[in-house]
Amino acid sequence: MSFAENLMNVALIIAFGVVILAQVMAMVRLVIGPSTGDRILALDTMVINAIGLIVLMGIAQGAQIYFEVSLIIAMLGFVSTVAYARFVLRGDIIE
Repeated sequence: MSFAENLMNVALIIAFGVVILAQVMAMVRLVIGPSTGDRILALDTMVINAIGLIVLMGIAQGAQIYFEVSLIIAMLGFVSTVAYARFVLRGDIIE
């Protein structure tokens, strides 16, 4: 392995660790969040962290399918966050 490949592997390991730590911190906020808004924000952050983990997995394995999966999850995460926030504010989702 060349120096660049070793450096890339170290960077991926560090990135995985940081994103996993961010995911755990968001889970803690989800559990102890004092308000509903904090919990909604924690769920949205967890979706973003999951997308980051999927992209990192795609980089590590060199497969492009992970990037397409991350785009689909990003769209679903955005729509679900808006729907949940609207439900909390108004009591229903569809007007």
